[in-house]
Order: sequence, then structure tokens, then C-alpha cells
Amino acid sequence: MSLLGIFATAILPIVAVAAVGYALGRYRDVEADALNAITVYVLAPALVVHSLATSELAGGTILAVVGAVCLFTAVMLAVGEAVGRLTGQREPMLGAFVLVAVFPNTGNYGIPLADFVFGPTGRSVAVLVTALEAVLLYTVGIYIAARGGDSHPLTDMKRVLGVPLVYAVVVALAARFLGVVPPTESTLMQTLELLGNSSIPIMLLVLGIQLAGVDVEGTLRPVGVASGLRLLLAPVLAAAVVLLLGFEDPTVARAVVLLLATPTGVTTIILVGAFSDVGDGLAPGEFTSATVFVTTVASVLTVTALVAALKAGWLV
Repeated sequence: MSLLGIFATAILPIVAVAAVGYALGRYRDVEADALNAITVYVLAPALVVHSLATSELAGGTILAVVGAVCLFTAVMLAVGEAVGRLTGQREPMLGAFVLVAVFPNTGNYGIPLADFVFGPTGRSVAVLVTALEAVLLYTVGIYIAARGGDSHPLTDMKRVLGVPLVYAVVVALAARFLGVVPPTESTLMQTLELLGNSSIPIMLLVLGIQLAGVDVEGTLRPVGVASGLRLLLAPVLAAAVVLLLGFEDPTVARAVVLLLATPTGVTTIILVGAFSDVGDGLAPGEFTSATVFVTTVASVLTVTALVAALKAGWLV
């Protein structure tokens, strides 16, 4: 399939729905908080439970995905820290730089993307990766954002206990292990499927609304460097990690690479705003917001090219 065909079938639907959300955020003063709460506490957990409970992913594959995400994150943390220091970043900007370079938007960008590109398998992988990223963000991410500040990141890491996606993964995997997953035609599973399917367009609308509130003024060179790490280096490292660990299912492997190469996660804005100090010069919050915006816009090109490379088998 040509690049134009890939863009039209996999990327354009995402861009179009997110653009509607962006327009709403710009011109109708729509707040994303209510939609985001519904997604986080109802729709996304339903998507996770239904996708993982009915998924054909084997236990070994799930462990491989977990290993790939953890290893990738560790390598990207080391690279982000090194590049940040080499380019002269100091706390609290250094923490913000590492966050935006390391943590992808596997949720309201990655889940719809993987679903469009790889179908049900891609969606199952995406919800698992998103749950893992949530745990990492609210543990490692909080620690990084709060470094050098007056807060106590170790005590704030308990926020991960309030992330519903974590419990949804546990419930789904436990039901599979115990063999108590209800039939797909049952009322419960059909209800979960309905709620889960509705989460995808809502996620994209929320993404657009959140981007509409981003202030991109006053950006400096660090935005370009961090964006390069997130969109250009991340897919290469993700492919290397997947090849190193070895995946029996190439579709799963390609979905993992695609998800880890998505633009900077919007949640990084929240973490930096909540835990980082202001500092001197470019504020960490402004830098984070600008990087989220730049990587999201630029990903239209980079993700399209990556999908083409993955479909052709050039990376995995």
C-alpha cells in the first residue's frame, strides 16, 4: 500500500476526529475534564477488560510485551537523561525533557492507531501497553517530574493505586487464567464491548480538546531535540528491543513498535504541572505543552512512514 493509502486508511481518521475535538476546544470553550474522567474511569477500563479477556494473545506473548515496554523505557530514560545533560538542561527542565522524550501517547492516540492498523490484535496490544505506561508514568514519571523540587515523589507514587486501567488488566487476565470469561454473546461482554468501542472516538476528541489549550509560544531548541528523540529515535530503539526479545507473532511485534513511537503523551503535561518547579528561563510546563503539540502534529508524517515500514517488514 502507498504512503497516501496508509495515511488515508490509518492516519486520516485519527487526525479528522482529533481535529473536531481541537475545533471544539478552540471555538466552543469545551472542557475536556468531564470527558476525560468518563474515559479514564468507565470507557477505557471496559475496553481493557473486553479486549484482554477476549484476546487471543498467549501468556508468553503478554510477558514479552511487558518485557519490551520495560526495557524500552529503561533505555529511553538513559538516552533522554544523557542527551538532556549534554544539551545543557538542568533541573527542573531536565526532568521535563526526559519525560517528553520517554513517554508516548499510547492511550488516546495509540489505541485508535493500533486498532486501525492492526485490527483486534493491535487493539489488545495497545490496551496492555497503555496500562503498563500508566503504571510507569505514575511511578517513574512522578519521580522524574519532581526531582529537584520540594515535593516528595516517593509518597506521590501511590497515585498509581488510583489508576483504573491497572485493575482492569488484573481482572481481565485473572478471568482468562481461571477460565471464567463470560461468552462473547452474553449481556456483560456485549455491554463491555459497547463501552469499549465508544472509548476510541472519545479519546480522540479529548486529545483534540487538550491540544487546543496548549500554548506553543516561547519554544526553544529543546523542543526540537526532544521531539527528535520521541519520533525518530524511539521507533528505532523499539524495533531493536522487539528483535532482541523475539516475538512469535509479527503483528504483535509491529504493534508494540508502533505504539512506542507515538507522540509525547498528554499526561506528561499534568505531571510536570503538578510536580515540577518553575525554574529559570523556559518554564517546564510551557516546554512540555509545546513538545506534546509539536510531536502530535509531526507524527502525521513520521507515523505514516513508520506504518509503511512496518507493513513492508523493514523493521520487524
